[in-house]
Amino acid sequence: MPRVEKLFRALMPRGLLGRSLLIILLPLVIVQAIALQIFYGSHLDVISRRLAAALAGELSLVVELMQRDPSPEHRAWVFREVAWRLDMALAFEPAATLGQTPDRAASLPLLPLEYDLARAMSERVGRPFDADWTSDPRSVIIRIQLPDGVLHVEAPRKRLFNATLYLFMLWLVGSALLMFAIAALFMKNQVRAIRRLAGAAEAFGLGRDIGPIKPEGAAEVRQAAQAFNRMQDRIRRFVAQRTDMLAGISHDLRTPLTRMRLGLAVLPRNPAAEDDIAAITQDVEEMERMVAAYLAFARGEGGEQPRAADLAEIVRDVAQKARRDGAEVAVQGPPALVLQLRPDALRRCLANLLDNARKHARRITVAVSEVPREAAPGARPSGGWAQVTVDDDGPGIPPAQREEAFRPFATLSAGGTGLGLAIARDIVRAHGGDIVLEESPLGGLRARVRLPV
Repeated sequence: MPRVEKLFRALMPRGLLGRSLLIILLPLVIVQAIALQIFYGSHLDVISRRLAAALAGELSLVVELMQRDPSPEHRAWVFREVAWRLDMALAFEPAATLGQTPDRAASLPLLPLEYDLARAMSERVGRPFDADWTSDPRSVIIRIQLPDGVLHVEAPRKRLFNATLYLFMLWLVGSALLMFAIAALFMKNQVRAIRRLAGAAEAFGLGRDIGPIKPEGAAEVRQAAQAFNRMQDRIRRFVAQRTDMLAGISHDLRTPLTRMRLGLAVLPRNPAAEDDIAAITQDVEEMERMVAAYLAFARGEGGEQPRAADLAEIVRDVAQKARRDGAEVAVQGPPALVLQLRPDALRRCLANLLDNARKHARRITVAVSEVPREAAPGARPSGGWAQVTVDDDGPGIPPAQREEAFRPFATLSAGGTGLGLAIARDIVRAHGGDIVLEESPLGGLRARVRLPV
């Protein structure tokens, strides 16, 4: 049973268009096949048997007439009468033999008509015979063994064939093709609307501002398109309201922080309180960085539109900045790798990864490569991935805590806001990719970023 189910799934079309056409046409083909079988079995089969019996009966009469009077004059008269009245050409080969002839009635015929003729000849003529269906496209050549020779009969095929079968077959095939063309035309339009809706959903999920889509297709597809447009509006309003609210909160928090920084700057310098003032100043700076990180996480990078950018160059720029901050970073990869990106957002993502690595490791390696995309079972692979790996020789993160590290405000070590990896994953997923944490060959942590090409 599992093998049958697996084979059925392998033979089933993958797309909605193919499956819809299969659902529409398969019952039609089955009904037509049943109709053909019933029509041929009940009507054409009877006609075929009657035509074969009529021809065999005429040949039986010819054989009987030739045996009653074997004189050449009588046989010539029989040949003339048969050619005129029965539309058959006769010839006699004296002292000839057919040799061994198969049992035509019992053997497996190529056509039902051949079987009907063989059975009728065996019943009515009762002599060894042979029928040639291939030499002449317009006639059937029948050879009958007589006691003194072989009788050759050239009978028109129209004596055995019925044009109704061809008309019926033409109707079946023509109607099936017509139904297929009409169904393909209508279903293609419906599937096109669904594909546009799927493309719009994919683009919106990647942060592209595509605007509202035009509802088209069937009523259900139009309803889905209208619901998608309403969902886009609600999400945009929600993101805008959240960003405005947090921008206001950030502004309200920065104002007292700025006053605190100015107050600390104008305090009289007392050597005894110098350490306390420096600690408070660091706390204020840390609060300002936290406010900026919270606002960046809430705002995201949705305002930037994707464009063609060189991923390898972006990686080199971010690594150069990390070196200026004191990190030891080595970069490996091709000279250029151009794909659709939000460059500023990706710079922020890679900067967060390098900043996390710099805090816990001394040596960092960044590698850029292009890898093929893994295809689903039974599907063809399409496209590939642009991959960026960030390896360090730090203490790493235990496997059980790696997914926890991506949660907002999760701090697995002292310091930080817990938003660096969360922002990085949000940016990568907005590009249609993903980021995972693994064990690094350097002994520390590896962050693997994959972006669709």
